Amino acid sequence: MTDTQATNLPEKTVELEETQTANAPEACPEQPEANALQPTETEDETAPVRLTKAEILERLKAIAEHVEETAKAEIDSLKQTFYKLHNAQQESAKRAFIEGGGAPEAYTPQADPEEEEFQQVLSGIKETRNAANAELEQQKEMNLQVKLSIIEELKELLESPEDANSNYTEFKKLQQQWNETNPIPAARINELWKSYQLYVEKFYDLLKLNNEFREYDFKKNLAIKTSLCEAAEKLAAEEDVVSAFHQPETLLQECRETGPVAKELRPEIWNRFKTASTLVNRRHQQHFEALKEAEQHNLDQKTVICEIVEGIDYTALTGFTSWEKQTQEIIALQAKWKSIGMAPQKFNTKIFERFRHACDEFFKKKTEYFKSIKESMNENLEKKRALCEKAEALKESTDWKATADMLTQLQKEWKTIGPVQKKHSDAVWKRFISACDYFFEQKGKATSTPRSVEQENLTKKRAIVEQLTAIADAEGDQEQAIKQVRELTKEWNAIGHVPIKEKDKLFKQYRTLVDKLYDRYNLNVSNKKLSNFKSSISQMQEGSQQTLAREREKLSRTLEAMRSELMTYENNIGFLTAASKKGNSLVNEINRKVEKLKADIELVKEKLKVLDENLRQQ
Repeated sequence: MTDTQATNLPEKTVELEETQTANAPEACPEQPEANALQPTETEDETAPVRLTKAEILERLKAIAEHVEETAKAEIDSLKQTFYKLHNAQQESAKRAFIEGGGAPEAYTPQADPEEEEFQQVLSGIKETRNAANAELEQQKEMNLQVKLSIIEELKELLESPEDANSNYTEFKKLQQQWNETNPIPAARINELWKSYQLYVEKFYDLLKLNNEFREYDFKKNLAIKTSLCEAAEKLAAEEDVVSAFHQPETLLQECRETGPVAKELRPEIWNRFKTASTLVNRRHQQHFEALKEAEQHNLDQKTVICEIVEGIDYTALTGFTSWEKQTQEIIALQAKWKSIGMAPQKFNTKIFERFRHACDEFFKKKTEYFKSIKESMNENLEKKRALCEKAEALKESTDWKATADMLTQLQKEWKTIGPVQKKHSDAVWKRFISACDYFFEQKGKATSTPRSVEQENLTKKRAIVEQLTAIADAEGDQEQAIKQVRELTKEWNAIGHVPIKEKDKLFKQYRTLVDKLYDRYNLNVSNKKLSNFKSSISQMQEGSQQTLAREREKLSRTLEAMRSELMTYENNIGFLTAASKKGNSLVNEINRKVEKLKADIELVKEKLKVLDENLRQQ
C-alpha cells in the first residue's frame, strides 16, 4: 500500500477489525491519525533571497524535465521566491516613477519576459503532473479490479474446505499478488482490506496444517511485527518531528502485509503499536501547537509596532529635529520588525501590508511637510533680506536714540519671521547682525562713560575668588561650605562687568575653583550647568543686547523642540502600554528618556529666566 493510500485510511480501522469473529487469527494495528496537525510551508517576507529570477527560472526548467522526481513543495517555494523578486522590482520601478515626478495613477507596470517564460514553464509542469495523476488514477482502478478478483478467488478456495492444505500454495500466491498490487482508490481501501482480511482469516481457520507448521508461521510473523513495534517506538526520540509523524504509515502497511500471530498475542501487539503511534502523533501535535503559539506572539508584537506608527501625532512634528527624530524611530521599528519571526499564515501578509502602508504614509507626509517648509523658508528668506536692507540703511545714522529704537524694532520683527534654509541662514543672519552691531558699536564709542564702575566690580570679583580659594583649601563643615559656594556664585553673577583685559583671566580662576568645589561636594549637575550659564552671561559686555537676544532665540527653539520630543515619547508609551504587556524593555527605555527630557526642559527654562532678567536690566 502506498503512502497516499495509508494517509487516507480513516481512524478506528483496527477497532472495526477487532470486532470480527473470534476465530480470526489476527487484527493488524491501525495507521497513525491522519487528521493530526499538518505543517504548512510559509516564507518570511524578511528572509534573505539567495537566488536571482534567472536562476529560479533555470531551476524550474530542470525540474520540468523530471517532474515526477521533484516534490511539489520545492516548486511552490520557487514560485513564491520568484514572485517576491518580481513584485519587489515592480514596486521599485513604481517608486522610481513617482519620485521622478510621475503620478501614481499614471504608472503602468512594464512587461516582464522572465515572468512570461516562468508562467509557460509552470504550465508545462502542471500539465505533466496532471497527466501523471490521471495515469495514476487509471492504474488505481485497474489495481482495484485485480484485488476484487483476488477476493473472489479466495472465496472459491473457501468453498473447498477439504482441499485447504492442497490449496495453501495457491493461497500464498494470491497473498503475494495482493501485496504487490498497489495503489487503489483511497475510498475503497478500508472496505477492500476488511473483505480481504476476513477471507484470509477464514482460510487460516480452515487449514488442516499440523501444529508445528502453524506455530512456525505465527512465530515468524510475531518476530516481524515485534520489530515493527520497536521501530515505531524509536520514532518517539526522532529529532525531526514532521518526518517521524509520517513514518508510522509505512510501518502500518508492512504490518498489514505480514501474516497473523497467535490469537492470544494479537491484542498485545496491536496495543504496543498503537501506543507508539499515539505518542508520535502527540509529539507532532505539540510541535505545531508551539509553532502556532510563537506565531501568535509574533503577530502581537507586529500589531503593537503597527499601532505605534499609525498613532504618530503629525501635528506635533513641527520642525526638522522632530521629523528627523521620528524618522529614526520609524527606522528602528522597521529593524525590530525584521527581527520578529513569522505571524500565522492567514495574517502574515495582512499585517505586513498594514505596517508598510503606515510607513509609506509617514514618509509621504514627511515629503509633503518639507516641501511646504521649503516654500515657507523661501518666503522667510525674502523677508529677512528686506530687514537686512533696512538695517544697512540705518547703520551709519548718528541719531542714536531714534535709530536704536528702529533697529530694536527690526530685531523684534526678525524674531517673528520663521527659519530659512540652512545654506542661507548663517549668511543672512550675519548680514543683519553685522549692520546692527556696527551701529551699536558706533553708538557705544560716541556715548562711552568712565570705567570706574568696572574697576570696582573687578575688586569685588577678586575678593570672591579669594573666598572660594579659602573654602577650597579648608576642610570645614560640608553643608556650610556648599551654602557658601552657592551664595558666592550668586553674588558673582550679580556683579557687573570688569575691564576687558582682566575679564578672561579672572573668570578662568573663578571657573576653576567653582568646578573643583562642585566636584568635591557632588552638587547637582543641573545646578552646575545653570551656574556656568549665569557666569558666561555675566561676562558679556555692555551693549550686547543683540547677543543676549540671539541666545534667547536659540534657547526658545531648543525648548520648543524638547517639548515636541517629549510629547512624541508620551504618545508612543501610551500606545505601548495599551496594546501589549510584552514590550517592557521598550517602555522602560522610553520612560528613562522622558525623565531626562523633563530635567533638561526645566534647565532651559531657568536659563531663559536668567536671560530675561539680563535683558530687562539692559
